[in-house]
Amino acid sequence: MTTSTPTQRAGVTARLGRFVDETKQIVRRGLSPERTARTVAECLAPHLGADDLLTAGQREGDPAHYRQHVLHAEDDGSFSIVALVWLPGQRTSIHDHVSWCVTGVHAGREHERRYELVPGAGSSRLVATREVVNEQGTVCGFAPPGDIHRVWNGGDSKAISLHVYGADITRLGSSVRRIYDPPAGER
Repeated sequence: MTTSTPTQRAGVTARLGRFVDETKQIVRRGLSPERTARTVAECLAPHLGADDLLTAGQREGDPAHYRQHVLHAEDDGSFSIVALVWLPGQRTSIHDHVSWCVTGVHAGREHERRYELVPGAGSSRLVATREVVNEQGTVCGFAPPGDIHRVWNGGDSKAISLHVYGADITRLGSSVRRIYDPPAGER
């Protein structure tokens, strides 16, 4: 994945700046991770699909793999916002996250498969539990545990999503806590 240079306000559209300020107010309330994610998701929804949310550069993909544009990282490390640009066929590994997370589809559609770790004799096994297609405007918020999933662009055009993490991924290097091997029969 390619990462662009983090920005605080340079290159941030006025609409994105408003969303940053709204998110900052929510995060400062000190709600539970689940409630923070739900509240930020509600706040993100009206911005999705707006032409003035992202710059042209923040909508650029990479033919080799999905591209991550860091849009904002809060100085105190409490949250960060990224745009992920997916060209057709690009996908993540199966993973979970270091913190609460909100995703919203800004353009196109994203496919998502959710998983659960099922205890077994000696070790746990990964089981697919749900598959969804997230259309433009779809938002969801979640918090660990129970956030194991894989995301991909199964369509024939570019997809763009915004992700808000309850951590500074510029400091951590990633929002991913763990990567999981696919279940038998899945690649």
